[in-house]
Amino acid sequence: MRVGRRDFLLGSGLTMAAGQTLAQQATPPTAYPKPDALPATPPPTDWTAVKAQFQTAPDEVNMSAMLIATHPLPVRKAIDQFRRELDWRPVTYLEDNNRRLQGYSRAAAGRYMGLTGDQVALTDSTTLGAALVYGGLKLSYGDEIVTTNQDYYITHESLRRAALRNGSVVRRIDLFDSIETVSEAGMVARLMAAVTPRTRVFALTWVHSSTGLKLPLPAISGALAQVNATRQEPERIILAVDGVHGFGNQDATLASLGCDIFMAGCHKWLFGPRGTGIIAANAQGWARLRPSVPSYVDSAAWTAWINNAPLLEHTDGPLMSPGGFKAFEHLWSIPTAIEFHEQIGKARVAARTTELADQLKAGLSLMPHVRLVTPRDPRLSAGIVSFDVSGLSTDAAVARLRRRRIIASAAPYAIQHVRLTPSIMNSPAEVDLALAEVRGLASV
Repeated sequence: MRVGRRDFLLGSGLTMAAGQTLAQQATPPTAYPKPDALPATPPPTDWTAVKAQFQTAPDEVNMSAMLIATHPLPVRKAIDQFRRELDWRPVTYLEDNNRRLQGYSRAAAGRYMGLTGDQVALTDSTTLGAALVYGGLKLSYGDEIVTTNQDYYITHESLRRAALRNGSVVRRIDLFDSIETVSEAGMVARLMAAVTPRTRVFALTWVHSSTGLKLPLPAISGALAQVNATRQEPERIILAVDGVHGFGNQDATLASLGCDIFMAGCHKWLFGPRGTGIIAANAQGWARLRPSVPSYVDSAAWTAWINNAPLLEHTDGPLMSPGGFKAFEHLWSIPTAIEFHEQIGKARVAARTTELADQLKAGLSLMPHVRLVTPRDPRLSAGIVSFDVSGLSTDAAVARLRRRRIIASAAPYAIQHVRLTPSIMNSPAEVDLALAEVRGLASV
């Protein structure tokens, strides 16, 4: 029996006769359970138990989870399980399971965002998600995309490159004059003032990785709804959001945020498998997108290619998921990360993140040599806490904290700030230790 490339990539379940013979003659060195019965880890019962799920260097206080996550125990187990399965029978295991397991990952991410699995695409990062979304927008020459000067490199660069291809216009505005005086009403007013008859997209970031500012997305989407009530498709404005620094530390869904398209990596606050991410969208969002990378898990796309038929008119999660060979054991372990958060409770995770961030901000605000940048109001902040240290450059402050075993980071912007980002793998005692070391920088 010949297995074609299409059958292999789609995970059709076909197995060559020779493979079947070998399977009868060989047994794996370990009796591996099926993926549906991955080794269970008891749900953590308190924050000490949650912290115990992470293996981090005991001589460091890691407060830079917003860069790249350490995997909790259940995620490590899942990745290891799938890795061993792939190492043992890479071809047949991939054939038999890829489509099904990617479907589980989309379904889990969809559940987390209040969507169905078909409304989620799987990517490898927020960066890839932003490039796919902004490069795939259905825009006409002269259509406008509104973003802000406070948004990040990946948003600006993806939009600039998209505009070169489709002739759209990217308009960047100042979201606020000063972080000290920023307000929900002020941000909404500035965005609404930027709307013109040619505006088709708002391209924004939920939580800014420079200042830690959290945008009031429900208020922004509510104001957009009033504008859209006077417009017909496709003139309505859609809200596309880089959501990575709220994804995994805020209790929200796509509908509660009010955005149409949401991009995030799973390997930050969700503590999911490194090298994984999602694009989540509602019907309006998917209707505005075209995929740019061929999918390996959308059977209709393969059928259209085999029959030399026109490109599919619809876009959804499976079609938007980039194909190719990748770290499948990581991609398939996304549901375990989602379940880890669900066992703790999304609301509890959000409350814990706020509690630790509030503790950190309160301590920093009392230090005369420190300028707290992130708003104290939890409605305008999440887990990122940014600040400046008098007499020290950002890089120097970060370096000195790291020598003291406090893992801080520098925001990669033209104007930099020191960042500490407490998360569910940290404790109040570790926040106090970090505060003590920042306090010590005054005498350096």
